Amino acid sequence: MMRVLVACEFSQVVTKAFRDKGHDAFSCDILPTEGNPDWHIQEGVELILEDGWDMMIAHPPCTYPCSSGLHWNKRTPGRDELTHEAMLLVFALIDAPIPKIALENPIGCISSKYRKPDQIIQPWQFGENASKATCLWLKGLPPLKPTKILDPVYACPCGHRFEYDLGKYGCPNCNGEHIARAIWANQTPGGQNKLGPSPTRGAERARTYQGIANAMADQWGEI
Repeated sequence: MMRVLVACEFSQVVTKAFRDKGHDAFSCDILPTEGNPDWHIQEGVELILEDGWDMMIAHPPCTYPCSSGLHWNKRTPGRDELTHEAMLLVFALIDAPIPKIALENPIGCISSKYRKPDQIIQPWQFGENASKATCLWLKGLPPLKPTKILDPVYACPCGHRFEYDLGKYGCPNCNGEHIARAIWANQTPGGQNKLGPSPTRGAERARTYQGIANAMADQWGEI
């Protein structure tokens, strides 16, 4: 059994996956948890990094480090400073005195300000019908092995959807007149994420897919 800290998580998806495998896992976030409060530490994670953890799975906020938002830094006063503050947390997590660390984030400036990730994973490699490139920076842990690879479907501009095996020119509705786009269930036919602007969009996008959480607990929990 290991003491596992799941940093910057309030959903407890990863925490519960490790708990289900018999580990003493706790989530930590400044927000209250959606799950079991007995397994949640509601405070800044920097305050508990030296509390004798065996493993940490860290999900630092990605609003300012991720590539999709960096173009706003030169247009919005103060965003550069917020990105700098976000990176200070990233370095605090990476440098924590914990033997096994996995830090995850979307593609962004961590790769240039720290180093390139050890691995980039997709939910569809772990049985989830979704596309979302996620970088992993690892310390004392091996890369995750895919558990169940799912194929996308093709969405044709003519409005028809068809099986991936038919290829991008294989639309049976228009006989390949248009080039179809491969998409997963979380994407529009144009490839964008279906979640539009809303107060809960950030929290929903940050939630770890269950298939990935299970792979972390199954594979890293046995080390």
